[in-house]
Amino acid sequence: MRLPARLLSLGAVAFAVAATIALLPSGSRTIRQPEPPTNDFCVVAPATPYDPASGLAMYEPRPIPAEARCPVCGMYPARFPRWAAQTLFRDGAAQYFDSPVNLFVFLHRVDRYNRSYTLNDVAASFVTDFESGQWIELQKAFFVRGSAALGPMRGADLPAFASRAAADGFIRSRGGQVLTFTQVTPELVRSMDGNAPHRH
Repeated sequence: MRLPARLLSLGAVAFAVAATIALLPSGSRTIRQPEPPTNDFCVVAPATPYDPASGLAMYEPRPIPAEARCPVCGMYPARFPRWAAQTLFRDGAAQYFDSPVNLFVFLHRVDRYNRSYTLNDVAASFVTDFESGQWIELQKAFFVRGSAALGPMRGADLPAFASRAAADGFIRSRGGQVLTFTQVTPELVRSMDGNAPHRH
């Protein structure tokens, strides 16, 4: 019985591979697993420099560029206008975030996500009012924890509001608990950080 030429050529390749492996020294036959990375994050979002021609003051909140990426999760904050946040550094550069939680994550470890800066370099931070879309100073905002509203990463987040009354109104329809800036602790942020297993 004659075998098709294709089967013969496949058999020849398999024989050649087996012969090559057999000729290798025994230590070379072991398949080595790659070493785990020693660095568990990668920078995907450098800060955006201040543009004096923009007409905005150096520490004034600015529109988020469409191409800007969140340094914590790599998402595009401009696509999530009700959740977006930003930090401005003393040199005027801006870092943009897709949600309040990711802004807090960044502020707790600035040098982890941008080695050019530290927390001391932060001049101002802003979150978006969930209702109006206007910028609010981070320290003046009211946040809602535990509501039915899912953030950009499809998990729990902290929608922000300019007033306690607005936050209370949101809770009546979506549930949750109002927090002030000082009540958003590092422990709370860690418990809500959906990026913990996969850092960018």
